[in-house]
This record gives sequence, C-alpha cells and structure tokens, in this order.
Amino acid sequence: MDALRGLTILLLCQSAGELLTRVLALGLPGPVLGMLILMLLLRLPITRAPVQAAAEGLLAHLSLLFVPVGVGVITHLDLIAAHGPRLALAVLASTLIGLAVSAWVLQMLLIRSREAQR
Repeated sequence: MDALRGLTILLLCQSAGELLTRVLALGLPGPVLGMLILMLLLRLPITRAPVQAAAEGLLAHLSLLFVPVGVGVITHLDLIAAHGPRLALAVLASTLIGLAVSAWVLQMLLIRSREAQR
C-alpha cells in the first residue's frame, strides 16, 4: 500500500509542477518543477517511506522504461543517420559540461565544508 501512496505522491508532484508551469508561464519544464516540489515534500517524514517504496518498485523494473526509447530509435533510424555526428557531438559536449559543472560544485561544497569545520 505504501508503494501506491508513493506513486500517487510522485504523480501529484509532477502534475502540480506541470500545472504551475502552465499557469505561471514559467520557462521551466513541469516535471523539473515537480521534482523541486518533491524535494521539499521529502523533508517531511510522512512522505519518505511511501516515496521510497514506490521508487524501489520503479527501479526494480527500470529496464522496461528503456523499451519505448529503443523503439523510437529504431523507428527514426533515417533521422539518426542524417544527424548522427551532430547528435554525438551534442551528447559528448553536454556530458563533458555536466561533469565539469558537477566537479566544480563539489569542489565549492568541499571548500565550504572545510571552512565551516574551522
């Protein structure tokens, strides 16, 4: 029953994010805003256990979520062939930028943590 409650919380957070994005005309995707709402809700102990149960259930079947992506890739092989090098460059560049930003944020947090310990 906890997993069902957790899934309901996850879907409500996504729906709330989508609704806020559309009503307020924000430039932020609804699911991203929903994740921010979920992050705030996870500070409440009452939401942690149900969301954890739902997350464990979803993660156990994570491989099934890649089936639609695989079908989409096979369906659009002509587009991938036409734009493959640009797609590969975009994926590589975004990965490198993500790694660099993550490393920089980690470095800043470590410096801040060391200063706070003094």
